[in-house]
Amino acid sequence: MKALRSIGVVVTTCALLLGCASVYNTPVNVPVGAEGVTDNLKLNFTDPAGMDDLLIGLSFSGGGTRAAAFSFGVLQEMEHIPMPRSSDKMVDRIDYISGVSGGSVTAAYFGIKKRAALSDFRERFLLQNAEAGLQTTLSLGTISRALGGGINDPEALSKWLDAHLFEGITYGQARQVGSPRVWINSSDIYNRVPFIFDATAFNAICSDLGKFPVSSAVAASAAVPIAFAPAVVKAYPGTCNDPLPEWVRRAASSRTASPMLNSYAKAIVRYREGAVPYIKLMDGGLVDNYGVAGFTIARESSNTPYGPMSPQQAVRLRRALFLVVDSKTGLSGDWVNTVQGPDGVELLKAAVDTTIDASVGANYTAFDRTMKDYQSSLVAWRCGLSAAQRASYGARPGWNCRDLQFFVGRLGFDQLDGERAAALESVPTRFQLPQAQVDDVIAAGRDTLRASPVFKAFASGM
Repeated sequence: MKALRSIGVVVTTCALLLGCASVYNTPVNVPVGAEGVTDNLKLNFTDPAGMDDLLIGLSFSGGGTRAAAFSFGVLQEMEHIPMPRSSDKMVDRIDYISGVSGGSVTAAYFGIKKRAALSDFRERFLLQNAEAGLQTTLSLGTISRALGGGINDPEALSKWLDAHLFEGITYGQARQVGSPRVWINSSDIYNRVPFIFDATAFNAICSDLGKFPVSSAVAASAAVPIAFAPAVVKAYPGTCNDPLPEWVRRAASSRTASPMLNSYAKAIVRYREGAVPYIKLMDGGLVDNYGVAGFTIARESSNTPYGPMSPQQAVRLRRALFLVVDSKTGLSGDWVNTVQGPDGVELLKAAVDTTIDASVGANYTAFDRTMKDYQSSLVAWRCGLSAAQRASYGARPGWNCRDLQFFVGRLGFDQLDGERAAALESVPTRFQLPQAQVDDVIAAGRDTLRASPVFKAFASGM
């Protein structure tokens, strides 16, 4: 009863003294033009990353600057690995990156600037205070905004990101730079599914992805509940004639489609039918903190054994690497030692952490299963090609249809020694960290990749 009275006092004070004004964000997406929506799902196979016999995919988890720094360390280590018979480094051959929350900052910046991003990302973002201008504590002065939707609006974060990092670049401009293809993931909190900033979702809402700011996608991916009000994307039903992909209707009504694909397809149908006029987006980690949904859905929605690759890439392919870069937090809080608690902010944090951790295991298991099925389907398809088909797809003399290996793994703090792992897991999930912590996490990213058995096996086969 004492706790209820305390909550009542806070709410009454908020309502009477502060007004509890509603906090919301104005949508920045615009309707699609006459040219329609350009497909952003297909990987680019016209640059070195798409013309080799490797497929490299990375997924960067959420976790604020800590996640951004850990994934940055992984990229740094890849910069030191030479490619056979080439002046390129492995970091130049990455085909796709998927990012969530803090990991989406690294994913987006690297996707735009490629290897050049490694020269200034630490100074431009990791050592900066991205919380500048944000309210970061829950107090009597901010409780009204928290109860009204969120203490901050993601527009403040997107403006900071543009000023310090992205310089207003849009998806249309980012698409022109080639591999890697980048997927930024947020959470549709009404449909409870990932919202992937790609052509499928934007085509469904008749909106122009090409004019959407990359910074707004990243800010939506990092919109932690209570700290931020939901980002809002507006649907424009009935204003475009582009049909939904055939797989969407099929998966939405299928009893055999995976739960992830079925739920996602149903959400896409609702967008097109106008059942969700305003899509409310929050931190991508709420439904997929590993960020693997993008590629899982792209693969499971394909109507060919090789999609989303082209048949030419599928014939060339010999080795595929998929790594989840996981910088999740460790267990914390001393309220397990008492009858009371958690309460207040601790209760909210525990609920969010529970939601995130509950989703990652299932999503990773589904991703691992999808990749295993993908490898089997590719081998069966390749071995079933006629001599004429093999020649048309570029198979070289002596080509072996079964010479194909997939390497799927996770990189995490827990793969380091116990004391170091505990220290890294205790680093706050904020967008402002001391330089010493930033550098410690970067070094952990390099060391974890270097020690990974999965990565070693992949690299030795090149």
